[in-house]
Amino acid sequence: MPTNAATVLGGASEIRLAFIRLPLAALFGTLLALRPRRRSQGARKVVVMQTQIMLAVVGAVIMLVVGNSLSRAFGIVGAAGLIRYRSNIADPKDAVVMLCALAAGLAVGVGLYQIGAIATAFMMLLLWLIEFFEPPARKRFELRIKTSTAVEYRSKAEDVFKALGLDHELLVEDEDEIRYSVSAPVDVRTKDVSDTLKVIGPGDVVVRWEEKKPS
Repeated sequence: MPTNAATVLGGASEIRLAFIRLPLAALFGTLLALRPRRRSQGARKVVVMQTQIMLAVVGAVIMLVVGNSLSRAFGIVGAAGLIRYRSNIADPKDAVVMLCALAAGLAVGVGLYQIGAIATAFMMLLLWLIEFFEPPARKRFELRIKTSTAVEYRSKAEDVFKALGLDHELLVEDEDEIRYSVSAPVDVRTKDVSDTLKVIGPGDVVVRWEEKKPS
């Protein structure tokens, strides 16, 4: 009975520590991700900031699992070494979610079921919060419009871009061609945009899209 009571008390203590340490880790990760920077360094990438926050939480979960156990520490090192990414991961958060799943599995594997459950729920909530404020995904294109009246047609084309919520930057303007860098929401169909551009212009409008891969 004393052993069971000690186990229960130890579990309750670990749960209290999890409720304190995980939010603190998220707070410290947020402070680092949002640290002041010089304007010359350029804008931050949202996905990188989100990944930094999540990594702080993953580190806290792993340390909660390790505790003072040297064998657990070696086990975690071995388990982490098994991870191999066979394909490129576009969103760094996907790699972090893999680490979150690993941390939750490690907790369950050593019998820390409450820690595993709390950590999983906390990381799901944190992911939902940071993704809620994430700007909508967009695709980038180079758009070429050929027409015999390109100079006069330019203002009409840009009115279409504004109406459809397409961010655009003029790259080239010739007598028979205008070229833009266009950023569009992922759900926009380029065919629909092309059809609109052809309707508002003369009969010789030719529209070509070239999607740019994210750098």
